[in-house]
Amino acid sequence: MIQAVVALAVIGGILGLILGISNHFLVVEEDERIQVVTKKLPGANCGGCGYPGCAGFANALVDGTATKVSSCVAANAKVKEEIAKYLNETPDLEGNTLKVTV
Repeated sequence: MIQAVVALAVIGGILGLILGISNHFLVVEEDERIQVVTKKLPGANCGGCGYPGCAGFANALVDGTATKVSSCVAANAKVKEEIAKYLNETPDLEGNTLKVTV
């Protein structure tokens, strides 16, 4: 019985170590602008923009799929202008900015 517990503990420790090392080397860097735009959006997740929720719309804006912030029907004009200004002025990791309209 003790041998089985020790064997499982050793296997668990080895697998945990492998997962920890893998997490360090296989991390996926996400564009931080997606988080910022998602926080600026109203969070209604209504789908009125044609994307699955505010996070989906923010992702589409940042990757260039969507170019008009006005597609968000829940946000007011001030928020739409803030998002467009932020995306037009803030570069990505390569230094490229977007051309987003309100």
